[in-house]
Amino acid sequence: MELFIKKNPLAPDETKIQCLGIPGIESPLLNSQFSNEKQRVLYSPYYQASSSEIPVSFEVAGPRKKIFFEPAKVKAAIVTCGGICPGLNNVIRAIVLGLYNSYGVRSIFGIQYGMQGLSPDYGHPLIDLSPETVANIHKQGGTILGTSRGEQSIDEAVNTLESLDLSMLFVLGGDGTFRAAQKIAEEVQNRKLKIAVIGVPKTIDNDISYVYHSFGFDTAVEEAAKAIQSAHIEAKSSPNGIGLVKLMGRHSGFIAATAALAQRDVNFVLVPEVDFDLDGRFGFLEAVRNQVVQNEYAVIVVAEGAGQKYFETDSVEKDASGNLRLHDIGYFLKQTIKNHFDENKIEVNIKYIDPSYLIRSVPANKSDALFCERLGQNAVHAAMAGKTSMLVTQWQFVFCHNPLHLATRQRKQIHPGGALWNSVLETTRQSNFHSS
Repeated sequence: MELFIKKNPLAPDETKIQCLGIPGIESPLLNSQFSNEKQRVLYSPYYQASSSEIPVSFEVAGPRKKIFFEPAKVKAAIVTCGGICPGLNNVIRAIVLGLYNSYGVRSIFGIQYGMQGLSPDYGHPLIDLSPETVANIHKQGGTILGTSRGEQSIDEAVNTLESLDLSMLFVLGGDGTFRAAQKIAEEVQNRKLKIAVIGVPKTIDNDISYVYHSFGFDTAVEEAAKAIQSAHIEAKSSPNGIGLVKLMGRHSGFIAATAALAQRDVNFVLVPEVDFDLDGRFGFLEAVRNQVVQNEYAVIVVAEGAGQKYFETDSVEKDASGNLRLHDIGYFLKQTIKNHFDENKIEVNIKYIDPSYLIRSVPANKSDALFCERLGQNAVHAAMAGKTSMLVTQWQFVFCHNPLHLATRQRKQIHPGGALWNSVLETTRQSNFHSS
């Protein structure tokens, strides 16, 4: 998300956070610097004092002096949804330790296999969570709670929350998960229940709107850079070698772009946000040929959602989450590049690397681990204060609260004219690959 914003994209009241009621209980936290409810984080760091436009801002996260829930009566649950991602166990651990150690909450449950765990049809039992059960989970990848994709009945989910007499539900997921979480929060409100619904944004693609940074992204970039380094070595070790790496990024190419910048061994980066042509004098294939002929090797990084226009399909297939099933752009490029070199009677050695499942299943690195810890802590503080229908994130490097509806409004993508993509173009020296 580019930070150089000329005018407000939101109305000031669109960032207001809902609360279940007026907090009237003294917080049990000792030696805490409580957050000021009136303090806000500006959406844009650039604001002209002479402007009549009210600046958009977000509520600052952190512990409150007055809380809504009486800790001894709280029953909390955590659910993880969608694909796995580095840091999920770290966030689970941080929430459990925050509830247990800071507030004295003793009834904490893990909901198994995503939203399936809120449906009695599947029969997934709850997991009791305590400091002992989560002591070492941050050292392993994935999620100890399991996860799933697919829609479940909102009524059934709220029925389960009500029958368990839960006070708060922590939802770790992406935009699809947050759509479900928002519907759950709305149904909770319709039934006049006192259940806080708090989201923690989990998307390895870093594509959730109004979330500057999502956990797992730093780890993904670090691991992707290792794959790029391997591709670079493979390419230079063969005559006319080409190292081709496919990375995650269905609609947003943040991992591909950022990892390419981090490694700086890449000649071409293809992302979903920037269209490209294969053929023609200025097309991608000719650019690759020129690179190999002149420098004897090339390294290509492609996001999985790039170049989907090159696939013809009579039917629109979707996965369990409702996402369109993508065609394999990596394998397609491997074959297409080879055919192009064969037509020009040039020997080529292509090494194709797809590290996607390896990347998303590793434990969080130290940077992500610290970030997850802070996210989990602030999610607990928000829930205990009675905040609801919101997520915890970071904006302008300050932890803050965002309404759930903002996370599902649109998808965050690379701005083709922005600083990130311009850095990629400067580093790779690639063109826009248009045939004419």
